[in-house]
Amino acid sequence: MDPQSAALLAKDIGAGLATIGVAGAGVGIGNLFGSFVSSVGRNPAARDAMFRDVLLGFALTEAVALYALVIALVILFAA
Repeated sequence: MDPQSAALLAKDIGAGLATIGVAGAGVGIGNLFGSFVSSVGRNPAARDAMFRDVLLGFALTEAVALYALVIALVILFAA
């Protein structure tokens, strides 16, 4: 295998590994909203107080997925 092919293979593998963070973020968002629905089912009066915190948690979790996607694109196209 020539060095150029090896470098291309390494970039593809690195980008694939970087996208694992997207799957982790999906699990985190599912866990977040699942817990929210469960807690609202137990105490409906606390929905408004918790919803702001749930949206903040969603935004922070989604940011991790976006960072993973950016890193994968940087590995593929910028290097």
